[in-house]
Amino acid sequence: MSNVLAQPLSRLVMEMNESATIRMAQMSRDLKAQGHDVIDLSIGEPDFDTPAHIKEAAKKALDDGYTKYTPVPGLVELRQAIVEKFRRDNGLEFNINQIVVSNGAKQSIANLALALLDPGDEAVLFAPYWVSYSEIVKMAGGVPVPVYAGIEQDFKVTPEQVAEAITERTKFVLFSSPCNPTGSVYSKAELEAIAAVIAPHEHVFVISDEIYEYINFQGSHASIGAVPSVKDRTITVNGFAKGFAMTGWRLGYMGGPEFIAKACGKIQGQFTSGANSFGQKAAAHALLSDMAPSWQMRDEFLKRRELCIGLLEQIPGFKVNRPEGAFYIFPNISHYFGTTGGQTYVNNADDFCEYLLAEAHVGTVSGGAFGAENCFRISYAASEENLKKAIGRIAEAVSRLR
Repeated sequence: MSNVLAQPLSRLVMEMNESATIRMAQMSRDLKAQGHDVIDLSIGEPDFDTPAHIKEAAKKALDDGYTKYTPVPGLVELRQAIVEKFRRDNGLEFNINQIVVSNGAKQSIANLALALLDPGDEAVLFAPYWVSYSEIVKMAGGVPVPVYAGIEQDFKVTPEQVAEAITERTKFVLFSSPCNPTGSVYSKAELEAIAAVIAPHEHVFVISDEIYEYINFQGSHASIGAVPSVKDRTITVNGFAKGFAMTGWRLGYMGGPEFIAKACGKIQGQFTSGANSFGQKAAAHALLSDMAPSWQMRDEFLKRRELCIGLLEQIPGFKVNRPEGAFYIFPNISHYFGTTGGQTYVNNADDFCEYLLAEAHVGTVSGGAFGAENCFRISYAASEENLKKAIGRIAEAVSRLR
């Protein structure tokens, strides 16, 4: 009798969905490697370089010998800078024992899910949501409970929808603002209204993902953690990837109740321990030094948003809103479901994106991965030249669908 298992992999990994953004980015790279001229608008990564003063701070840290292990929750210097940033930008009051630095904001969210969820616990997700939210919740044994808002709501859920979704099994509510994938931004008044329906449920925490905070086109950013009724039950997650163009540095952080921060540190200590030392030194410098490069990137993204919306609105059947943050547009393309382009049948957003990659050589991401079956995501973190060329190709490709 053979001792080899029929299926050696765990049920966890077999049931886990692959990240759709990573999958589409890889498909774009594979097609490009075959010699095709591919424009990849699938990945959520600024096309700018990390500002020079931040890179210089990292170089200095290396020269100064910051090459050793760090405390699991982060260097004191960085946690103090994060405390100051939260106070300065968000009206949030923390001490350094309430801060945990991680290897990206994604790890911060995973730490929180593992720290808070028991099997069967529910997590309310504002949909459309970032692709990893649902899978992280499921990996931690929780049950994702999506609350969906379509383009007619500017992709923003209402307090009534949140109230209806909360049950005695709800452990936390998780959302991003500015939002990935839609770019929608919740105003202070909208967050106060949502907080009002969460506040009476004392067993429910709020996880606010604010990684796109500095790419906000409406002038001011609002944090739900500053709303008095839920401030003691809110965990605010942020990082350096988007606003500082530091994706490859893998640095994120959270601020929240001290007992939750300690739990996240305990979990992280068994997975990765502390984030890299010289990167943390540079990150502290980034938070407390010249922000002008971040604002310049934001302004450039705003120009690209206007360019893309103007072009996309000209494509018949596309429904496009005007996102107030991040660097994404999330058109509703359900008009094309049930059409065909030669040998390709477009029955859903997955088919639509694969059609665009094959026929237009433009990489995008299906809305199905974000909990929005009628939409697809375009990242405009690309040059104006490539954006014009890509949307021109998209228009030409969809004109062949019948």
